[in-house]
Amino acid sequence: MDMMTPVLARDLAALGRVSEETSSESVLCGLTATLAGGVPGCAGGSAELWREERLVVSASHSELVVLVDSESGLGRGPCAEARSTGRHVIVQDVLRETRWPDYTAMAVRCGVRSVLAMPITVERAVLVLGLYGVRPGVFATRNVTPLAEMLAEQVTVALANMWDYDEVRTDAAQMQEALAGRAVIDQAKGIIMKSSGCSAEEAFDELRRVSQHHQVKVADLARLLVDEHQRSRGGRSVRPDQVL
Repeated sequence: MDMMTPVLARDLAALGRVSEETSSESVLCGLTATLAGGVPGCAGGSAELWREERLVVSASHSELVVLVDSESGLGRGPCAEARSTGRHVIVQDVLRETRWPDYTAMAVRCGVRSVLAMPITVERAVLVLGLYGVRPGVFATRNVTPLAEMLAEQVTVALANMWDYDEVRTDAAQMQEALAGRAVIDQAKGIIMKSSGCSAEEAFDELRRVSQHHQVKVADLARLLVDEHQRSRGGRSVRPDQVL
């Protein structure tokens, strides 16, 4: 039976669309649900994303979460081997599998009879997908390569879009923080200028001198000064060194 279906292709393509709610966890959750519902013979899916020493795991069913955790603890099993070798691993029947007796025992307890593990390299990350069948022999070897190629193409797009979007959000947040910092520094400079009659440059030098002496950021010192000035009765003058 062909493992690539129009429904699978459509749902995989949808994973590439990002929004404010998109995250590694949401992409992997959508991916495992897509595998479980779109691959003929596949009753459940798991995904392990290894990126910069960080591991994100998702599974379509709670039993598979238990199985993935068990395999991770054992360090042996089809997904572990797929990650270490970079090759697809097929278990046609866990009852006949002899390579990982501890893993296969747990797989049987979780209702799994067949497994297909596929590693996909995405930029500097490795994604290991696990497909699970409740019957033996549901994953035909001849269908693995075209399925893996389609998954690799769609998953690469989805994760790349998500990471690009995260980068844009991070840059925007940093820019917003920087603008907010400049605004509060200007407020603090105005307070100092009004109280001491100094120039804007001299006010900033005073902020920088106090911040270096107390080892705090200029923006943080400025925020404290503005807050204290607003709290002070009658808006009395407050010097930068009085708020630390």
